[in-house]
Amino acid sequence: MAIVNVTPDSFFDGGRWWDGQGELGAATEAIVAQARAWVDAGAAVLDVGGESTRPGAEAVSHDDERARVVPIIAALAGSFPAVAISVDTRHAEVARAGLEAGATIVNDVSTLADPGMARVVGSAGAGLCISHMRGIPETMQRDIAFDDVVAEVGDELAAAVERALAAGVTREQILVDPGVGFGKSAEQSAALVCASATLEARTGCPVLIGASRKSFLGRLLGKGLSLPVSERGLPSVVAAALAAEHGAAMVRVHDVLDTCRAMDLHAAMLAARLERGEGAR
Repeated sequence: MAIVNVTPDSFFDGGRWWDGQGELGAATEAIVAQARAWVDAGAAVLDVGGESTRPGAEAVSHDDERARVVPIIAALAGSFPAVAISVDTRHAEVARAGLEAGATIVNDVSTLADPGMARVVGSAGAGLCISHMRGIPETMQRDIAFDDVVAEVGDELAAAVERALAAGVTREQILVDPGVGFGKSAEQSAALVCASATLEARTGCPVLIGASRKSFLGRLLGKGLSLPVSERGLPSVVAAALAAEHGAAMVRVHDVLDTCRAMDLHAAMLAARLERGEGAR
């Protein structure tokens, strides 16, 4: 899943597509060109987001978020009919607009906090990614107390899956995401990166891991002093490979080409080991 941020304030690439006046401007062609490179590299999903949900981020209006994502979704859906387009939003109103523009998946980081979200997805017959987060982006880092982070996140995701099923979303349409870096410590996030098999068993749904460029990677490597986001590319690729090794069905990334190469290498090396009868470890 390739990250397409059309925001001025995302933690890594916010503002990449914005003009000098703080507007999205005539960036559609450039975004489509970048997306083509990602698809050629192996991206299966293009995830379009118009609101930064980094820790401490301030909310934007539904109108602004919708205005950011709808034209980009429409352009990507028209350019890549064989590629799934996802709208990354926690608001049912924006999700509906994104689906009408051509998205086929909703990626909701808020654990279905908007009571209308599951109904919108269910009525559209769309896919749904349910990500774990306690609270809202502005405050989520204030509640990182877990006795057993994998078990508790699994239980809370399982409850959200049940709400989605009750609203008409089928289990086959659902991915779950433990929300690494969202209201978790660095150590808790690291545990969740490697917990996909447990989370899938608990929720009955395949798992998406989104660790790309997040600050917990820098804190783990920097012994408490976070690496700058510009230096988290290689750690992100390693985290994605570890997630796949531990059962993740999909990873959400900024560095598409490097991640796809790592995944291809992992698959080739695993195949060689299996051919020798060594099994996976």
